[in-house]
Amino acid sequence: MFKKIEEMKHFKAGNYINQGTFKSFQPEKINKQWILENMELISLLGQADRQLGRLDMYSEYIPNIDLFISMHIAKEATKSSKIEGTKTNIEDALLDKENVNEEKRNDWEEVQNYISALNFALENLNKLPFSSRLIKETHKTLLKGVRGKHKLPGEFRNSQNWIGGASIKDATFIPPTFDSVNEYMSDIEKFAHSEDFYFPDLLKIALIHYQFETVHPFLDGNGRVGRLMITLYLVEKEILKKPILYLSDFFERNRILYYDNLMRVREKDDVIQWFKFFLVGVIETAKNSIETFDGILKLQKNVELKLQGLGSRSSNAILIINHLFQRPIIDAQIAYKITKLSLPSVYKLIKELEDLKILEEITGGKRGKLFVFNDYLKLFK
Repeated sequence: MFKKIEEMKHFKAGNYINQGTFKSFQPEKINKQWILENMELISLLGQADRQLGRLDMYSEYIPNIDLFISMHIAKEATKSSKIEGTKTNIEDALLDKENVNEEKRNDWEEVQNYISALNFALENLNKLPFSSRLIKETHKTLLKGVRGKHKLPGEFRNSQNWIGGASIKDATFIPPTFDSVNEYMSDIEKFAHSEDFYFPDLLKIALIHYQFETVHPFLDGNGRVGRLMITLYLVEKEILKKPILYLSDFFERNRILYYDNLMRVREKDDVIQWFKFFLVGVIETAKNSIETFDGILKLQKNVELKLQGLGSRSSNAILIINHLFQRPIIDAQIAYKITKLSLPSVYKLIKELEDLKILEEITGGKRGKLFVFNDYLKLFK
């Protein structure tokens, strides 16, 4: 079957179509064969591939790497949600609900939902491929019981939405009409899985992310789902063996550029600039993740040396440390459940970990004390 071949330098994003009282942006479909000729972009692509390869090696050589993935996910959840206006930081995200200030609980719940949604999507990749169905199920988890719960969780929108502005009349951007969403999402899905032609996977997911944000298929949560999809795609295509690359930190630190580059594609057809920005994000994020893993390895050795002084109590201390590598905030009750020691023995062990400068008390109260594994937490801040 003949397929049209298009050069990326001639990329056409779409057109504004008059809908009566407003003009919606109807994007061009992306499932076609693209030719890449920009040498600067090809060079950046090579750098990004090399850094991803280095990062992926760490997932093979770091023992118990699954311990640390939950912290990567917590960081991603706080950063991706922060782009959308939540105020939760990673320390808040690691607390139990009863330890979160009342005024922060709504934001905290949104971040917890993001963590649940990402975990759900990663766990279900084997059963559900990268698809509209998986995206909808993930979206359903994201909005469950939070501020967007009345905005069709798990369903594509059935009304017009817009970005920016108090109403559609002063909107910054108006996505395509709701009756075209299924068609666009089907096109994205076909492009993600197409074997009819080759296109580099990093550019493929960059284009998918742009198109998804342009289509804006949900009434709420599009940004968070769109960013989550990047990691899902890289894991499904086995570019990464483990979910250890998250771009939301880069996007959050460069928020204005992130939005400007997405709009630049729509307004000036400049997809090359978006690709460059995306690849710079991959390179920088992969390098930062490698530094984080180096820091984790050094910290592990340092902690192991400190624990040697505990003698027979070190085995229970190791159980606590393994928990802290997943969730670096703990209290006596959690330590009690982990070690199955008596409470007096738990308090004594926690005190010893404080004396070794592994744990630090953060509440300042006499009851309900919380302790943080600060040297580890710092690696993710």
